[in-house]
Amino acid sequence: MAQCPFSSLTESVSTAELVECQTRLTQALSAWDKGESLKPRSWLTSRERDALDAAPDGILLVGHDGCIVAANAAMLAISGYERSELEGQSLDILLTDDLRATHAHYLRSYFSGPSRRPMGLGGALWLQRKQGSRVPVDIALGHFGNERSGMAVAFVRDVTEINQMQQRLKFQASRDTLTGLNNRWHFTQELQEQLKIAQATGDSLAVLQLDLDNFKAINDGYGHAAGDQLLREVSRRLKSQLRSEGILARLGGDEFVVLLAGEHAERARFWADQILSAFAMPFKHDGLALDFGTSIGIALYPDNAQTGDDLMRFADMAMYSAKAQGRGHAVFFEARMGKEMAERVLLAERLRMALSYGGLQLHYQPQVDVKSARVVGVEALLRWHDPVLGNVSPARFIPVAEASGQIVALGNYVLDAACKQIDIWLKCGTPLRVAVNLSAYQLRQVNLVDQVRSCLQKHQVPPQWLELEVTESQAMINPDQGRQVLEDLAQLGVTIALDDFGTGHSSLAYLQYLPLQRVKLGREFLFPSPSRDRLMGGIVQMVHALDLEVVAEGVEQPDQLQLLRDVGCEFFQGWLHSQAMPAEQIQSWLAAA
Repeated sequence: MAQCPFSSLTESVSTAELVECQTRLTQALSAWDKGESLKPRSWLTSRERDALDAAPDGILLVGHDGCIVAANAAMLAISGYERSELEGQSLDILLTDDLRATHAHYLRSYFSGPSRRPMGLGGALWLQRKQGSRVPVDIALGHFGNERSGMAVAFVRDVTEINQMQQRLKFQASRDTLTGLNNRWHFTQELQEQLKIAQATGDSLAVLQLDLDNFKAINDGYGHAAGDQLLREVSRRLKSQLRSEGILARLGGDEFVVLLAGEHAERARFWADQILSAFAMPFKHDGLALDFGTSIGIALYPDNAQTGDDLMRFADMAMYSAKAQGRGHAVFFEARMGKEMAERVLLAERLRMALSYGGLQLHYQPQVDVKSARVVGVEALLRWHDPVLGNVSPARFIPVAEASGQIVALGNYVLDAACKQIDIWLKCGTPLRVAVNLSAYQLRQVNLVDQVRSCLQKHQVPPQWLELEVTESQAMINPDQGRQVLEDLAQLGVTIALDDFGTGHSSLAYLQYLPLQRVKLGREFLFPSPSRDRLMGGIVQMVHALDLEVVAEGVEQPDQLQLLRDVGCEFFQGWLHSQAMPAEQIQSWLAAA
């Protein structure tokens, strides 16, 4: 006797009932074999119907003639038909027009050699619903009865959600979820495919690597939501500018890449200029217009590299070179950049070692009273002598520290060393106020005020002996945040000075906005010019009108010092008086003065 196909559908049906179901099925099949009509309701009781309807998947019983003998509740839900509309109908009712002829052939083939087929082996199958829509399904097949009068039982599962999940997983595997662009992995695959094509056809390729110029400031100053919004805006602008001309990807963070197939250097330059132009427009956030811009590095196949890895690496080198040129530039890779990159890597590693073993040192340049020539303070300047590299200038290692993320550690070192030296001078009876430059990265740290407070307490330094210098551009990246941080620092009792005054885009307007005590004028104001004396006089008078002191930097000539006397500038520093010196030399120098 054949096994009842529903024996595992529900535990609520007793063995006796299932045997009775099986017996009736066999009897029905025998009657059907003799030519009698097979009507499901004549051989399925309500209890047996319940057993079928308890199954989570759709179930269809199909005869040799391709007619549906029985369907359970799940099958009705999948198909959208009522039971009376489905049972007794040809199976074609559930098939799309293009599948009916093919399926009839498969049905005859199946009954000629029936077998079991588990789910997952039927390929991509679609079922035609009553409403006209199609639904993806997976089907398992079984057979009971003899070859002549048996029936096929089909277990049908709606795999819409599974397909959607698979599509989501596929998208996540190949796409950046924030911008919708290709991710790094998928871009790498595309690059390899395009290289194969280019190698076969002799075409060229261009890889453009982009790194946003002001992303960290916006992300830190306005929050991650603003940063995410900016990244989506970058994606939108890239897609709008390039349309279908290239393959776009977000590599991670604020790095993007464009692959242009069949493009030579001239066309690559054209597209780079288009992108720079598109990014020149400010990014609008909460009513503010924020500038960001980008730097672009370009590498070409076959001119620069033969492999995808080298193309990406060389484009990255060119991008760093673009940033070094002042940002907002597009630069092609050149062979010398490999040497420069190797030097940056070496500098970053040696700098990391210097931070750990103490290879850094502060030198101090005196700040002098213009009238009395008395030293009133010093500015702390970082110096680095490396056992391998020798003396390394700040112009070389500061950009590397910024790029490698070591700039904050450098700033913390300078702050701690300066406070330690202040304490030494206080105990020696030669107190000096020490000015320390804050980097833009430090100014964006949420715990900067706590760090300064902790450093003062650690070395028992009264706050009035510490001066913190910030540039206008640093303070005004995020005006509200910059002002609040500086006000909190001023509350500690430290002096706040505005460095490089006059080099920013809104200098005079913010003298009242920021909590300042001193303003430092750059050497640019001391260069000879027809209007130099009037300009210096006007600036000094304006700063004095706001009850702020003025310090002139870069004083090297006697006539420059005389100008400062004439216009009433209080303090100066520069080689005319002294260059920067180690702390011990400052001590001896003061004692001899």
